[in-house]
Amino acid sequence: MKTVLSFILAIVGVVSGDLKDLGYQNYNCPGLMGPSATVPTTAHSVRPADIKVVGALGDSLTAGNGADATTLNAVHSEYRGLSFPIGGDKGLENHVTVPNVLLKYNSKLFGQSHGIGTQNTWSVAQLNAAVAGATVSGLAAQAQDLVTKIQTHPQIDIKNDWKLIHIFIGSNDICIACLSKYHTPEIYETDLKAAIKILHDNLPRTIVSITSLFNMGILRIVDATEPQCAVYHGVECKCMKETTFDINAACKAYQAAQMDIQTSGIYDDRPDFTFVVQPFLVNTTQPPKTADGKIDLSFFAPDCFHFSQYGHAITAKALWNNMVQPIGAKTTVVNFSDPTTSLLCPASSCPFIRTTKNSANCAHYLTPAK
Repeated sequence: MKTVLSFILAIVGVVSGDLKDLGYQNYNCPGLMGPSATVPTTAHSVRPADIKVVGALGDSLTAGNGADATTLNAVHSEYRGLSFPIGGDKGLENHVTVPNVLLKYNSKLFGQSHGIGTQNTWSVAQLNAAVAGATVSGLAAQAQDLVTKIQTHPQIDIKNDWKLIHIFIGSNDICIACLSKYHTPEIYETDLKAAIKILHDNLPRTIVSITSLFNMGILRIVDATEPQCAVYHGVECKCMKETTFDINAACKAYQAAQMDIQTSGIYDDRPDFTFVVQPFLVNTTQPPKTADGKIDLSFFAPDCFHFSQYGHAITAKALWNNMVQPIGAKTTVVNFSDPTTSLLCPASSCPFIRTTKNSANCAHYLTPAK
């Protein structure tokens, strides 16, 4: 990643601009903010307030590369505290992330990232094990790193604390899939399963949530009217400029591999562990646009590839909303151009993080709140 960005700088110099962000004021879900009366024993009865620990696996998008950058060189920096699934900076009122929402339910949440730094800086990363530049082949090593940190941290009760682990991986695989036989959907699924198995075998009381790969053809739409972005993308993502490579079809195949894992039910083999796909990007095919129909580059970091803090906030809101929507009724399209979308509350009839089983029959898993 650093080599790629240095090359881009040599070609195009530096860009800058004013950054915006998106927070959510006065978030409240009356009667739904408290924990369960007793600590749940099944992953299908977990209220948001029952989550004690958050963690994440992924690549530079989860590491937060460039989220608060105003220059191309600053895209090297990993703004983990702003990362949509695991960041804990600024508070919900100023910046939407999943942990910032969860902190409204449980102020003692543990594991969210703060500040700028790599996965090796504990004070920054906490339980964000994402590695910039990672492909799915490296995800098992991340999973083992995360497991070790959870197992050894004195603040975590590994047997009793409920954990939410988020995964977002595959963009770097797609960027070289046209060049390598080792980045097929089948290999992607195998490597993803290997990482999930490590979590499954070592972490009790865990919900693993994965965001579907986004349709990277969106970036080709950006390139059509933003020539500087086409330059950046051509360097960062080799397959982007290969016009004979059907990048949308490749992304769809990876998305299907993720869904295959959920549908198989292989990680629903015990009550206290489950795996859930959050599909809000599956049918999202349009880039963010301004009111006059131009590409809204404020959604992106200066390289037009990574998310800005605003892009992270928009994405975090869509992810949270998916988490409290039942399987079969989860949103599969997000309008990146609309920042006014509501931040949802859990359903009063099923006030849990939604899973395959409580989506099919929530009444079976209903428990009293405290």
